[in-house]
Amino acid sequence: MHDMRICVDCGMENPEIARFCMRCGNGLVAGRPAEQRVVITGMGAVTSLGLSVDNFWEGLLAGRSGIDRITNFDPGDYPTQIAGLVNDFDPRDFMGRKAARRMARFSQVAVAAARMAIEDADLATGERREDAGVLLGCAIGGFDETDAAVRTLIEKGGMRLSPFYIVMIPPNMASFHVAKTFGFAGYNNTCTTACAAGTQAIGEAAEIIRRGDASVMIAGGTEASFGEIALAAFSVGRAYSTRNDEPEKASRPFDKDRDGFVGGEGSGILVLENLTHALERGARIYGEVLGYGASNDAYHLIAPDPEGKGAALAMRTALRNAGVDPKHVDYINAHGTGTPLGDVAETVAIKKTLKKHAYEVPVSSTKSMIGHLWGAAGAAEAVATVKTLQTGVVHPTINLETPDPECDLDYVPRELCEAPVKIAMSNSFGLGGQNASIVLSRYQGDGAESSG
Repeated sequence: MHDMRICVDCGMENPEIARFCMRCGNGLVAGRPAEQRVVITGMGAVTSLGLSVDNFWEGLLAGRSGIDRITNFDPGDYPTQIAGLVNDFDPRDFMGRKAARRMARFSQVAVAAARMAIEDADLATGERREDAGVLLGCAIGGFDETDAAVRTLIEKGGMRLSPFYIVMIPPNMASFHVAKTFGFAGYNNTCTTACAAGTQAIGEAAEIIRRGDASVMIAGGTEASFGEIALAAFSVGRAYSTRNDEPEKASRPFDKDRDGFVGGEGSGILVLENLTHALERGARIYGEVLGYGASNDAYHLIAPDPEGKGAALAMRTALRNAGVDPKHVDYINAHGTGTPLGDVAETVAIKKTLKKHAYEVPVSSTKSMIGHLWGAAGAAEAVATVKTLQTGVVHPTINLETPDPECDLDYVPRELCEAPVKIAMSNSFGLGGQNASIVLSRYQGDGAESSG
């Protein structure tokens, strides 16, 4: 039997394990000890909206699309000619030329975003740290390098392949390069759970800190593998939007006229620390990771469960792990890809989880502006969610012009809205029925940082 604790705000009794009052939702109830509380102290982002968190966030608030015609290779006669690419990225701005040559692009953008996040957190580097680790999500690794290797194989023969090819393409190499670059020798791993990978990496990294295996984790996701093989594969599968004449209007989550998702690339990185470690070094704290849940639809190779059972299970698990009543969720950053089946399934799952409260919660899709970053999607969306917690501003879902009758929640269409967001959830669902959700909160206490 758990002891009861009294909320100092409204006076309600709550079980000792609760971290938020079950009546008023305020974080005034004693819960996990400080060394098991996981806070966010730094952020970095590389997206088609820019090469910083500020550029990313400003673009989202402005409702600006980063989707444009493909320019990094000739898309030929493929039915899709558009993507959310990071056209102004030069790896030499973030690392040495020699190091960059030995990394595939997905590793380069991960190191770049990690450098931003680590500098933002004012985290010491340069010496081997066994209490600091890395856990990134990456769905497919170096597809773009495989494009180049296939051409070399056909045109020049196999012995002309780069000797670094085999150590550039595996998805785990981004985690390695981040660890090596910054001397983080502790726990290291990679989530390859398709489009849920970035969110799952953040959730698992928080659990690693809670069990005492690290004081600091660099967590997030990366994907920059948009080459001809990827374009061909998704085109054959008829998954991509073909709205080539209006690239900026192609990604249309929850809209009746959506015709598929738009591919993208980039990286989102968070610096996670246990609260004790963060306070001892005087860190600025952006928010807190309250809970995490993962599940599988166990239904279909590609299509989501139309009843949203697996997605709802991940959301319920995350809320239970967080000690948060569903009615206290203030905002959801949706997976929101713009596929006909996926958007409806996610809507159903949100309703299953939040019940009537689902109609009172703003929900928005970051993918409407940057496209689908595959394994990095949830990580970039976590950055956006933290900014919402900081600012009390919810970015819009652009291109939502004709709502799908089956998607009947408040998706913040076209223009931002202001909302007093204290607790937020971010969802990611992927191929193979993978589902992951994280619950984040505003942090109030020593070191708290707010942003206008």
